[in-house]
Amino acid sequence: MRTDTSVRYLLLSWFSPAYPIGAYTYSHGLEWAVEAGDVSDAAAARDWIEGVLTLGAGRSDAVLLAHGWRVEDAAALRELAEFARALAPTTERRLEAGAQGRAFLDVTAAAWPDERLAWAQALPVELRVHPVMVGLAGRAHGVPLEPLAEAWLHAFAANLISAAVRLVPLGQTDGQRLQASFERQVAEIAAAAVEAPLEEVGGLALLADIASMNHETQYTRLFRS
Repeated sequence: MRTDTSVRYLLLSWFSPAYPIGAYTYSHGLEWAVEAGDVSDAAAARDWIEGVLTLGAGRSDAVLLAHGWRVEDAAALRELAEFARALAPTTERRLEAGAQGRAFLDVTAAAWPDERLAWAQALPVELRVHPVMVGLAGRAHGVPLEPLAEAWLHAFAANLISAAVRLVPLGQTDGQRLQASFERQVAEIAAAAVEAPLEEVGGLALLADIASMNHETQYTRLFRS
């Protein structure tokens, strides 16, 4: 079992903006929301990101991560990965989850190898869904589940905030105010997600899904989703 210091080192590494998975290139539909005028200031950005965190992919991905942490064999991993990929409602959301998952697995298996990660490397590339890969890697390296889920949600929110800072645009201080405002919610969502059965995966962030659909045909784009 890893020490607390070792766990912190892994979490800081895996969820650093410098970890080469290309997270900064995805806005999760936020770019369209800004284009459409739905998100035009810090308050609207907070409402949008809160909705995605609590009712959309933030919570659902944390549940998937928790079940990825619990898988006991390659067959169970494949079944979960197929389910996770099927949940993505748009082409771009599948790209977002799949491309980041593939990159995460490649880098993590090279830098922190483990036999469990070989289960994932045997999957078709389109099934290497990001939250499932993170959950699997966390279990492989002895990272406790709840801190792993908290780190995932913090990074998820931070990436959306970074996109909002560039797109709305917001000032850097406003961005950090947004990050601070989600501290309690990240902890609460993580605590609930690690206990949630897989049957509770789902969401009601419909505007975010619609924004992702519209982003596919947006004429001028900075982001891939």
